[in-house]
Amino acid sequence: MKRLKLLGTSVLAWAALGLAFAPEVRAEPTIYNTPLPSTIRVAIRAENPSGEADPRGRIMWVQTVPFEEYCEDVLPNEWIPSWHKEALKAGAMAVKMFAWYHHLHPITIDGFTFDVDNTVNFQTFRYYSRQPDTNAAIREIRHAVYVKPNGEIIELNYRAGYRNSPNWQYRNAQKMAQWGSEYWAERGYNYLQILQFYYLDRALRWI
Repeated sequence: MKRLKLLGTSVLAWAALGLAFAPEVRAEPTIYNTPLPSTIRVAIRAENPSGEADPRGRIMWVQTVPFEEYCEDVLPNEWIPSWHKEALKAGAMAVKMFAWYHHLHPITIDGFTFDVDNTVNFQTFRYYSRQPDTNAAIREIRHAVYVKPNGEIIELNYRAGYRNSPNWQYRNAQKMAQWGSEYWAERGYNYLQILQFYYLDRALRWI
């Protein structure tokens, strides 16, 4: 009988020694094996002539930001702070889970390693742009997460969408419409119902 060799030792020999032979299986990051980040690395890109961070601009430096402060300085730039509080809470969850996912999948460009940049390539981040109403939304979902039923941490994508519309096309694409979140909040949906409308096969969990 021909024996399979592994590093000069047969599988039968490994078995005789009571040693298991199996390929390494990497567990998916879940809320049960992965803590919420304390910080996140933000690549700061050069500004365009209008003074806005340019998505194609060169990376100037990487700023390490406390995770919750990062969320506070993103939400008012992605959701309108005067919107209904339930729309803001839905947005806070999307911002948080998007950031957590990318914290687990850093990238390196031009010698800089980072989790996200400060532009629409990821989420628009403006340092210390936080607002009271958006801060309150971040606080209200501080101990909540929106993940796969098994707790797997996944990206929650979103797009602007259209005003005064539920934006069904984004639901079909597993993306939340920012304007859609306001549309549903104005019609009495709470933040969980808004999330459930746009993201299928997800569950609210507490950490």
